[in-house]
Parts: sequence; C-alpha cells; structure tokens
Amino acid sequence: MPRGDGRLSHDLDPQRPGPQDACGVFGVWAPGEEVANLTYFGLYALQHRGQEAAGIAVSDGSGVVVYKDLGLVAQVFDEPTLASLRGHLAIGHARYSTTGASNWENAQPTIRSTTSGTTIALAHNGNLVNTAELEKEVAERGLIADGSTNDTSLVTMLLASRPDLSVEAAALEVLPQLRGAFSFVFMDEATLYAARDPHGVRPLVLGRLERGWVVASETAALDIVGASVVREVEPGELIAIDENGLRSTRFAAPEPKGCLFEYVYIARPDATIAGRNVHSARVQIGRQLAKEHPVEADLVIPVPESGTPAAIGYAEASGITYGAGLMKNPYVGRTFIQPSQTLRQLGIRLKLNPLRENVRGKRLVVVDDSIVRGNTQRAIVRMLREAGALEVHVRISSPPVSWPCFYGIDFATRAELLANGLDNDGIRRSIGADTLGFVSLPGLIAATEQPKTRLCRACFDGEYPIELPAGNLIGKHVLEGVGRRVANSAPEAPHTNGSSVATPGGVTANRP
Repeated sequence: MPRGDGRLSHDLDPQRPGPQDACGVFGVWAPGEEVANLTYFGLYALQHRGQEAAGIAVSDGSGVVVYKDLGLVAQVFDEPTLASLRGHLAIGHARYSTTGASNWENAQPTIRSTTSGTTIALAHNGNLVNTAELEKEVAERGLIADGSTNDTSLVTMLLASRPDLSVEAAALEVLPQLRGAFSFVFMDEATLYAARDPHGVRPLVLGRLERGWVVASETAALDIVGASVVREVEPGELIAIDENGLRSTRFAAPEPKGCLFEYVYIARPDATIAGRNVHSARVQIGRQLAKEHPVEADLVIPVPESGTPAAIGYAEASGITYGAGLMKNPYVGRTFIQPSQTLRQLGIRLKLNPLRENVRGKRLVVVDDSIVRGNTQRAIVRMLREAGALEVHVRISSPPVSWPCFYGIDFATRAELLANGLDNDGIRRSIGADTLGFVSLPGLIAATEQPKTRLCRACFDGEYPIELPAGNLIGKHVLEGVGRRVANSAPEAPHTNGSSVATPGGVTANRP
C-alpha cells in the first residue's frame, strides 16, 4: 500500500492527502449585530480545523438562508456575500470531511425544512459511529435525501422528521440515539442551539457578547469576536438561546472523554481546553520529552508551527540552545492547483526550507508533534543532512499513533500507520534519524493536567471509549455504500455552488 504524507494538514501532494483535522463550528445569537460578519471571523479563527469547505446559515426570524462552498473561509466569502446574509442569529462551519466525500453537497451547514414550516440548519464537529443505523431509520421513515452522504445530513433529517414537536423537543429525542463524537451548533428561525456528546470528545465553548451569546469549537474564536468565555458546553448538554435567554437541558449523563490529540496538535496554541492552556501544555510536553529522551546536541529546532511550543520546552529543560532551522512558507496551505511531477519530487520544499547557516555543522534536535505515516519526517531529515547537519535527533511530542480515530480525526487506516508493526528503532531507520524519541503516554497525559480517565487516548492505546460497530459499517465513505438506497430514490441533487434558501412548506431551493 502506498504511504502518503505523515503529518496532519501538511499535504505535500494533494493526490495523496495525509490525515486531517476535525471541523470547526461557530454559532451566534446577537440581535442588532452583524451576525454573518461575526461568524466569518469566528470561522477564520477556526480555519486550522478544516480547510475543505466553509458555510454560514443566517436567520432574520422569517427564514433561514445557507451560503456554502468548497474552499477556505476567505475564498468562500467576500463582503457583498456577507452583506446579503442579514439576521439576528447565525451558525458557521469550516469542514474537513470525516464522513462523506469532499464535495459541495457535503459542505455544511446542512439545511432541512419540516412540513410545519420550521427550518433547521446544523453544523457538526466530530464523527458518529452509528451512521449506518441512522441511515436505516431515515430510510424507514421514508425521508428523501438531498444528495449528501454525511452523518450531519442524517441528523438534520431526523430532527426535521418530527413536525409535531418543537426543534428543542425533537433534539431531546434524537440526540440520545447518536453514538460517537459530536459537537453541534444548529438553529431554526428564532433559536440557536448547541449540543455536545455525553463523552465530550470534541471541544465546545460558550461565550458572552454585550448583546448576545456565542458558541464555538475553541476559545480563540470567542476572542476574535470580542466575546468573554463563560464555560464549556458540558458533555450530554443541550443549550438553547433565544429572546427569552439561555436554557440548558441534559439529554444524557456525562462521561467525559476529551480528545487527547487536541492538546498535541489540533487546537490552536492560544486555546484553553478543560481549563488548561494548550500552549502551556505543549511546552510541558517538550520538557517531559527532554527528561525522557535526553541527547547531546548543539541546537533544538521545531518543525513549524506545531512543533514550536514543545521545542521551547525541550530547550528549556535540556539547556540546549533553541533556534530556527526550518523556514515555513506562511502562504502555502491546502491548494486546488495540482503540482507537476517535478514539483512533487521537491516534496516538502514547497512548505519548508532549511536555514543552512543555522544547521550546517550542528547536531540537531528536531521536535515535531506526531509521526503518522512518516514521509514528512523522512523528507525533513534528508533535507537537514543535505544542508550540512552533522546529526539529526528527532523528538516527537506524542506517543506513536498506532490506531485509527473514528471520532472526528481522519487518520490513516491502521495498515498505513508507520507505528503499526514497527518498533521504535524500525521507525527511526525508516525516517533516517540518528535517534528517535516519543513522549510517553503517561508523560503526555500529565501535561494536560487531566485525569487519564477523562481523556480519549484511542489513537495511542487502542482503548475506544465509545463502542464501535461490527463489520464494515463505519468509515468515511459508509454512506456512499449503504446509503445509496435512500439517495437513489430521489432525483439527483443539483451541484450548484452558492446559497440554499429554505422556504416554508418543506421546499428547499438552490440558487447560484
């Protein structure tokens, strides 16, 4: 099996993308404010969580409009588009696909009208593991799919299939049926809702504006819109916000299992999760790395940007000088322009280039966040040796990723994971390093300041806190298989980039 790139969201070859992040969600209820603009900036702060598609849903009290497209937030939205999205509440989504292909139909927020005239729009961070079961219920209810093949669309359809209930009451029926990781923001014409799965795998925080409320995947999104942090949305909690204020309901007993990988890589360094600043946690991981895997060297360098805090901690604890050894092109992100074979052979140089004067003749400690499939580290080690480094000692601020994630991070299959079947020395030889050290799982957990029992560690130790279905009824493209019986019963959904307008009576129209 060909092995692709080894680091999250650092795709050197778009034909072989590496594992990707979870999505980012944002919601705001703020009469008198430009809610579409606030949502845009909130999504901009969450762009690191998903780069495939972006969308915003807005309500002015009489109807819900969704505008979404493939691309980065700044590519999808411009000032005229945002100016056309008027209302007093909005939700937004920055997507990386964990269930369903990367196409316009699967971009979020999803939207659905009920026969009673209520419109529901929903955005999801996470991944459900009983998607096939939910698809079966949708089929049994005779619901017509809209061409999408993601778990979010199924949840939206199930919420809209109860016209005799309010959206809030429908949510209290549907949410307990869901298994897996979910942090939802959703809305109807008048109310903003937020819900988090009973395990709280993915983060979700509540913030206060002077004239409203905000919910978002990370605290950094609250900061950018000037909202103060109130608290986290609790696992198993449903929040509703409307003109009567905020109300909270429990739909399940909390069993916290927050994602450990959020601390390693996914969350922004300026985010706070469970009361712990992520940057501080990563610096502490670096200190722990230095204690567990010391080495004689001249310079500690990070793989920017995700390796930087841990490299600072490693240098601090080891007494080895911290410096820059790799320069990152800040303007290279996900691209829709396919590189030529010549550029592909240059590989990582599209994103990173060595500072030759800094590394020549030096024994280097290179600190990175994770090794998944290993190609990026292999390329970095080779590049640094070509630039004149005497020794390259790789230190990784997470344990070996040995198991796939089914809760919202699109890791490789287990067969593709470098740590599956190779011991530490085998991985070291594979990437060409002089020495290799991973932080221990206990050391990583200690840096989060969270008890082991409150963390999901499945990608590191294979202990999945939420039961997985048997057979092949799981995976990114599960609905492209078992879900066809629903989609085939409906006309092909039009592929129209732009906005969707949901009108009373259950009719949804697309417009360019």
